[in-house]
Amino acid sequence: MDNRPIGFLDSGVGGLTVVRELMRQLPHEEIVYIGDSARAPYGPRPAEQIREYTWELVQFLVTKNVKMIVFACNTATAVAWEEVKAKLDIPVLGVILPGASSAIKASKSGKIGVLGTAMTIQSDIYREKIQALSPDTEVTSLACPKFVPLVESNNYQSSLAKKVVYETLRSLKGSVDTVVLGCTHYPLLRPIIQNVLGQDVTLIDSGAECARDISVLLNYFEINHSRTGNQPQHFFYTTASPAAFREIAENWLGKDIQVEHVTL
Repeated sequence: MDNRPIGFLDSGVGGLTVVRELMRQLPHEEIVYIGDSARAPYGPRPAEQIREYTWELVQFLVTKNVKMIVFACNTATAVAWEEVKAKLDIPVLGVILPGASSAIKASKSGKIGVLGTAMTIQSDIYREKIQALSPDTEVTSLACPKFVPLVESNNYQSSLAKKVVYETLRSLKGSVDTVVLGCTHYPLLRPIIQNVLGQDVTLIDSGAECARDISVLLNYFEINHSRTGNQPQHFFYTTASPAAFREIAENWLGKDIQVEHVTL
């Protein structure tokens, strides 16, 4: 048993989609979350800058004595996960491989779409991972640069969001049967994305799939939190406005939380 918290990092609020799933699957685990909303979105930034920012988030989590770090950010996973994983002596998990393998299982036609930030799509990591596991699968990747700002500004349920999602995804409609939401911000737009692509398209939430892998790793390393009767303590940090973060987080998680501002 290991009662230290699990650390989560993201460019902003998107990683909360992974946290929500983890709270559902593993309610005894404690969480420390850092969202870099002041510098979001990461997607358009150069790789070197994303690497630098990701290391700052990692070092912040290490000071919180976490037992595992989850890259709840596809862009950071694409750019820095391998490097961070090699240098830390605790498990480090990314969201890309779980999403890729789930998409292969779900697709009947062997035609998969991947939605992501400019950097995630440019890195081509989803296509590489999918085709390494299933070489005959056809992958269509699509950068959606306007999606993260919609979520970070709390406009993900607006008529503007519907317009932006429709215009962005129009070209993908009818050409794939499974689509990976390759950014943890995108599940907040899921109802609109589903509506645009059609109910017969299976949407894969890479973050939710990642939560299942967290559970497997906790068991493997025998670092599960002991099942005491106490309520788990969760700590949320943001580099931007705690009030804006809290509003989105409480709406998404369905519970009251405390959020602190932090300067990295």
